Amino acid sequence: MIEAPATNPPPADAMEALKRRAAAAALDSIQSGMIVGLGTGSTADQFIRLLAEKARAGLKVRTVSSSERSTTLARAEGLDVATLDELPQLDVTVDGADEVDQQLRLIKGGGGALLREKIVATASRRMIVICDEGKLVAELGRFPLPIEVVPFGVTAIRASLDKAAARLGLGGAMAVRQTATGEPYYTDGGHLIIDASFGRIPDPEALADALDRIPGVVLHGLFIGLASEVILAGADGVRRLTPPQPA
Repeated sequence: MIEAPATNPPPADAMEALKRRAAAAALDSIQSGMIVGLGTGSTADQFIRLLAEKARAGLKVRTVSSSERSTTLARAEGLDVATLDELPQLDVTVDGADEVDQQLRLIKGGGGALLREKIVATASRRMIVICDEGKLVAELGRFPLPIEVVPFGVTAIRASLDKAAARLGLGGAMAVRQTATGEPYYTDGGHLIIDASFGRIPDPEALADALDRIPGVVLHGLFIGLASEVILAGADGVRRLTPPQPA
């Protein structure tokens, strides 16, 4: 899993406390009878555990998970986990993000579940994003952008990515993600991930459109127009961001 660079990051225990605080705030939007999409990653893990506590106390919910990791945790915590085929319309999805800007555009996929995360989010009436305030950026791109690709012809796909980035004035290293043992990292869907370290993405919509046109690209980690609300937890408490209203 990739970690976003940060300046003087909080200690690990303080970071976990912020994640839990954001997750707890998201529980305010969960009501009995809802079908809840579960994200993937350390912040989503906090939400899953808190949701399970509420369920054990009587909250009636069904869930759909975005990864094998989250399914395993949710079932271990006693949550009712169905497939998206069984429950194709969700009330809300709660998930983390690697970066978010003021327009609620996101970079996701550091945990490797971007394809299923985007499918689950798209199937939901609302998507609530939970993260610590350090994930809020003026411009996306500090965190490497995950791009999920098919294994066939990955070198040619990477060359197409380089050309598309150059046309948009973007540069930076691109690398096929590896496991801790140096082997290629495969997603739950059997795909590879190319992490693109652009540094800055001044026009996320243009980049998303360019990536969508490249054969072999399954999906990218730009989540645009999906977040209904972002909950940011910081040392001074929790604040909520909603999409800017059209002028």
